[in-house]
Amino acid sequence: MSFSEAEIAYLRSQPLGRLATVSGDGQPDAVPVGFEYDGTHLYIGGIDPVRTRKHRNVRDGNTKVAFVVDDLVSTRPWVPRYLRIYGEADLVERDGQFGTSEYLRITPTVSWSFNLEGRPFTHDTLVTTTRTVHTPEAVTSR
Repeated sequence: MSFSEAEIAYLRSQPLGRLATVSGDGQPDAVPVGFEYDGTHLYIGGIDPVRTRKHRNVRDGNTKVAFVVDDLVSTRPWVPRYLRIYGEADLVERDGQFGTSEYLRITPTVSWSFNLEGRPFTHDTLVTTTRTVHTPEAVTSR
């Protein structure tokens, strides 16, 4: 499977996410990042991405990543939404906002979406989380 239409719309509506990588000594690192989604992969670049910890971590062979996009539609009532993605990252050359440079390319493996329809969240209201396993066939068919 791949992302649903609601998940794709949500990804494309949000400019910022949080990326977690792991260093060679096992230290997790989470940073806010801008991203692009092309219908198959997520891309994370920047002004000088090869000098960043996230790129070093992936370049050093720690390719498992976690990526979260979330927002609050409202605080009264409380209306949180998120899409959490686990995946494999590799480094690719790509044209982007800052010219041709090295980007992290994330291939999703599993994702969870929560309340993308934007319903108020209370302990009396059931809001479910949707889990999706992203298979290579689904990724290549898009």
